[in-house]
Parts: sequence; structure tokens; C-alpha cells
Amino acid sequence: MNATIGIFIKVFFLLTPFFVLSLFISLTRGTTTEERHRLALRATRACLVICLIVYLFGRQIFSCLGITLDAFRIGSGIILLLTGIEVVRNSGGCTGLRQCDEDGDIAVVPLAIPYTVGPGTVGTLLVMGAGTADTATRVTEIVGIVVAVLLLGGMLYFSASLEKILKKKGLNILSKLTGLFLAALASQIVFEGIRNILRS
Repeated sequence: MNATIGIFIKVFFLLTPFFVLSLFISLTRGTTTEERHRLALRATRACLVICLIVYLFGRQIFSCLGITLDAFRIGSGIILLLTGIEVVRNSGGCTGLRQCDEDGDIAVVPLAIPYTVGPGTVGTLLVMGAGTADTATRVTEIVGIVVAVLLLGGMLYFSASLEKILKKKGLNILSKLTGLFLAALASQIVFEGIRNILRS
């Protein structure tokens, strides 16, 4: 149970939930509640499918590309660090995102990719999947991923209520805290990759 909760917290913050929530509110402003609900459900399904595919097939991807796990740890950690910095700098800022909504459906692009499941998240999930050998740990991590994505989906589904409770300032503060968490997590991933390379 503790392991599942740990994975859930890690993946939940990887998805930058409060930043994504502020983007979702901005991109869906002027739509009906029913349209928001449908969009939230589609975005949740897309995120869940993407996360599970990346996690489950990480080992095969590494094998095909001939990339070592520690080298990818360093690369994905750097990208995740840049993502965290970007979240801290642009929390609540949605300037220019309207142009992504040309076909009226933002569930997959840009909401699921790249704003929810960005390069840093993809890299971290690949490392998690490739670095896990036993079945029990894989099941625990999958459960944590599913719960994290579903909670994010719930936040998007009830975005109107959360907007009233948190206000813009509250969303900005939570987004910045998420960015700081991502930066710390990225530093740990890079450090682990460098340490393992130096030991080998």
C-alpha cells in the first residue's frame, strides 16, 4: 500500500495537475458544463492510454534503440527539470494556447500531449517501466499510475467547482509548488543516473 501511494504521488505531480487544470479552465472558457465533462473524459482516457503504453513498453524501446537506462535517466531528468522550471515561470499563463484549438477538440492535443504527458513525464515513465523487473512491483506501479491519472481526470471533470474554490491565485500557487517538486524529482533522477555511470 505504501509503495502504491508513493508511486501515485510521484506520477500525480509528474502530470503537473494544477498547471493542467489552469490550462483546461482557460481553453474551455465559454463552453457548456456538458462539453467540459466530455472533454475531461476524453483527455483522461488519452492520458491513461499514453502513460500505460510508455510504461509497459519502456524496456522494449530501450532494447530497440540501444540506449542504457542510466543515460536515459540523465536525459529525461534534464528535460523534467526544464519542465519544472517552465511550470514555475508560466503557472496559470495560457497565452497563445488558443491557436492549438483549431479543430475544436483539445482532448489529445494539446491537453494530453504535450501539456499533461510531456517529454519529462514520458522519460520518467520509460525509466520506471524499464527499471522494474518483478511482477508485484509492476502491478503496484500500474495501480499508482491509473489512480493518479483518474484523480487528474476528476479534477478536470469538476474544474468549474475547483476554479470557484481555488481562484486564479490559488491555482498559480499550487502550480508553482508542482514545478518545485518536479525540479527536485528531476535532480534526483539525474543524480542517480550519474552515480550509476560512475560506478560502472
